[in-house]
Amino acid sequence: MSLEAFAVSRALSIGVELELQLVGTHDYDLVPVAEDLLRATADADVEGDIKPEMTCSMIEISTGVCDGHASALQQLQALRDTLGSAARRLNIGICGGGTHPFQHWGERRIFDGPRFRHLSELYGYLAKQFTVFGQHVHVGCPSPDVALYLLHGLSRYIPHLIALSASSPFVQGSDTGFESARLNSVLAFPLSGRAPFVQSWADFEAYFRKMSDTGVVSSMKDFYWDIRPKPEYGTIEIRVMDTPLTIARAAAIAAYIQTLARYLMIERPIQVAEDDYLVYTFNRFQACRFGYDGTYVHPETHEHTTIGEEIIASLARIEQHAIELGADVALGRLHSDVTNGSNDARLLRESRASGTPLPELVMAQCARWMKEDAM
Repeated sequence: MSLEAFAVSRALSIGVELELQLVGTHDYDLVPVAEDLLRATADADVEGDIKPEMTCSMIEISTGVCDGHASALQQLQALRDTLGSAARRLNIGICGGGTHPFQHWGERRIFDGPRFRHLSELYGYLAKQFTVFGQHVHVGCPSPDVALYLLHGLSRYIPHLIALSASSPFVQGSDTGFESARLNSVLAFPLSGRAPFVQSWADFEAYFRKMSDTGVVSSMKDFYWDIRPKPEYGTIEIRVMDTPLTIARAAAIAAYIQTLARYLMIERPIQVAEDDYLVYTFNRFQACRFGYDGTYVHPETHEHTTIGEEIIASLARIEQHAIELGADVALGRLHSDVTNGSNDARLLRESRASGTPLPELVMAQCARWMKEDAM
């Protein structure tokens, strides 16, 4: 089986996908109401999509093609408001967060669709354990070779994105000690982790043919890599982020990714190499476990800093690109959060430490999701 051709897309355009939690308003546990919500929003006149996900207690919203931060934020707000209106009629709550803090995977129900049934048959209980919630961002690429350069260049920033989006400290009623426990569930799947190091699309096509010949994969959807090419869209897709607790934070993180991509594409500041990945798994783990306080090992110099310090340094490097894209205000808010040591995981953990029961924590997440300007 051959890989489909790399589509034409607008360079540096972005698209944002968010997987969301559906909860009951009596106990704030997950409830299997995705089908009801999809029916209630089927006729909504809104740009973007509202789609099912692996289990019936999840929903996904996705923007159309966006020029930058402002259009992504506007589309996400409209999708949020549409879902929120339908959810109130159905007496359910919707919230962000990378994991639900006390749901039990065995109670989940697979959404009735051909691909979801196939994945359930293939992966067994892992499919239900995949009731975790992430943010994915697509970046338009002018050519497939540029897409691969961006894929490998952005791999250096995976810890930054994990720490900025971390919102999954609790799993099945317990504090995991991680800021992003969600990614531990993703790593259970084969073909997860990092993409192979190839720099030309011809070499990538050859790699795909080899994998296809083994019978292990039939399309790019079978790869659960942290960053993967999406040739049908002409994009790369960054997949490591937890779903933030607010639309504003999700849009700001998408703007950070777009600005990093512009910096890499225009300045070509690094020569990507296989050795960049020597520290990849270590840096990724440190971000999941400790967030901003995790250790970041520079792929070239091997210098050790904190992930928070490296995020601040990256924001300084890309400042002019942020201004050109109109993303400087959004990235300034991220800068303030890193300086103050603030992210969603820490907000949730602090609330829990103050004595908030987990159901009330989820109730607060639902309220926060609907706040217009909350970061």
